[in-house]
Amino acid sequence: MDKWLLLVGTNCSDAEREDEFNDWYDNTHLPDVLETPGFLGATRYENAEPSDGQAKFLALYEIETDDIDGFLKLNNENLAKKREEGRFSELLVIVSRGLYRQTGSLYK
Repeated sequence: MDKWLLLVGTNCSDAEREDEFNDWYDNTHLPDVLETPGFLGATRYENAEPSDGQAKFLALYEIETDDIDGFLKLNNENLAKKREEGRFSELLVIVSRGLYRQTGSLYK
């Protein structure tokens, strides 16, 4: 199976509600996203010194699948369902997104 990494850079649309945004992202959004079969896990990071236009937050999603197109379709369907259920936050601003297939690894 191929391994993939999905990177999603985000910002909060209201700096005064950043705690609420992070709580939603960690406790609602991540579990909702990980319901899509093929996700192995997710990790979030905060940019210590974001420049203008850069994402303050980065989510890394680990994926394992032999059918990335089918996986992406299922994930989009899952996310659309979550939006319909009102489980998305108006605070979410997606700044960047990238999908990378693993070509090698080395751990110490």
